[in-house]
Amino acid sequence: MACDALYGVPAPAKINWFVHVLGRRADGYHELQTVFQFIDWYDRIDFERRADGVISRSGGPGLPDDDLCVRAARLLRQHTGCRDGVAMHLHKSIPAQAGLGGGSSDAATTLLALNRLWGLRLPRAALLELALQLGADVPVFVFGRNAFAGGVGERLQAVELPEWDLLVGWPGQGLATATMFGDALLQRDTPALSVDDFVAAQRAAGSSPALSFGRNDLQPVAEARLPQLGALSAWLAAHGSGTPRMSGSGSALFVAGSSEIDADAVPADWRLRGCRALRQHPLLDWADDADATA
Repeated sequence: MACDALYGVPAPAKINWFVHVLGRRADGYHELQTVFQFIDWYDRIDFERRADGVISRSGGPGLPDDDLCVRAARLLRQHTGCRDGVAMHLHKSIPAQAGLGGGSSDAATTLLALNRLWGLRLPRAALLELALQLGADVPVFVFGRNAFAGGVGERLQAVELPEWDLLVGWPGQGLATATMFGDALLQRDTPALSVDDFVAAQRAAGSSPALSFGRNDLQPVAEARLPQLGALSAWLAAHGSGTPRMSGSGSALFVAGSSEIDADAVPADWRLRGCRALRQHPLLDWADDADATA
């Protein structure tokens, strides 16, 4: 059943435990393997149904007019023939071009929320098909479970991951995904592994995250492009446990551990945050799993 408004709907960030680039495909995209986990760093979105069919999005400065929230709403309405509109207000917290999936998460939350707001009742499988049209990282947020992923990131298999504390740092400058994947320094021949390999490593680690498993093939490229990542990595290593790893195509780094962060002791343009890794997406139950595949 449709409703009139939904306020403060969460759109969580994600981290990638590793990112392996297996090769470049004929269509120009790259074949990947990765593990996604949601964390409790959220954008939040308000949705108010409009009877006039207008789709709008407001928010802070610097947001593009035709962002993924708007594109997701238009795509959902085109797919269903719905005539309702929506006024969205995006409360942005996750930095852009950080490898934390902020825009993708916003798009997925928009699909899930408008499916409810407009009373469409599409199953998760249908929403997953729409999500992939919006971007390779969008499906996992609709899938709603931490996942081992293949393809461009859309072939998803749920995996059980522990809740754990982590420190996330962003150096104040982002990295464009297309630029990163086009860099000549990028290694594109990492051998494929199976989800069983990852599950075995996680079981051996017990309740601690098996972050020594694999690597992020994009991290050396990012470090060459952004020398300031070295200082951020050193800070995280000194305050956390283990070697910091980059999420996605960067530029955010994370490490296991929790610590009080003294904002006066770090560069003003850095974003540092203590987070908690989640067992599932907070909107997991907002879609029907009937016939859901990924």
